[in-house]
Amino acid sequence: MRITEMTVPGAYRVEPEPLSDRRGHFFESVRAGALLGASGWEFTVRQVNYSVSRRNTLRGIHGTKVPPGQAKFVTCVRGSALDIAVDLRVGSPTFGHYDVTLQSPGTGTAVYLPDGVGHAFLALTDDTCMSYLCSQEYVPGTMIDIDALDPELALPWDLKEPPIRSDKDAAAPTLAEAAAAGLLPTWEQCPPRMLAAVPGGL
Repeated sequence: MRITEMTVPGAYRVEPEPLSDRRGHFFESVRAGALLGASGWEFTVRQVNYSVSRRNTLRGIHGTKVPPGQAKFVTCVRGSALDIAVDLRVGSPTFGHYDVTLQSPGTGTAVYLPDGVGHAFLALTDDTCMSYLCSQEYVPGTMIDIDALDPELALPWDLKEPPIRSDKDAAAPTLAEAAAAGLLPTWEQCPPRMLAAVPGGL
């Protein structure tokens, strides 16, 4: 697999290398050691989530307060999605910057998002299913919500019609409003790499 850092520091795009034969194909989605070597963070799965969305559904931008934090390994397992990672770390040299990944089961491309990096996606087909491997169990009251249509972020959704959103997502603050209200983690709380990585596993 190929693991490359995004333009949002500490976030990684993971691209498998399928092995094909007459039955179809097989690929390793991720190896713990390879992800640790690339990112510097040990990633242990403590919760697994799935979302299923209609075409033109826009979910996010979602993050988690630190502590407790919640790093994510996100993959599209059915359908297709335009996936965007956004730097939410106040004080980061790339605060508010984003990176885009087109996800579909055919490629197996996934994204690893550390603490402090928000996640959003637009479902490009009906019945789009996203898998989330999470480093921490969800703690009620710790989610960070940012408006995915924040005009200052200007995320490239290329919408042809108003998206389907939850009431909570539609009412979320802009990035500037969330920062002013002290809702966001800081760069110091969420450095892109550990100074000394410890061996461990997914």
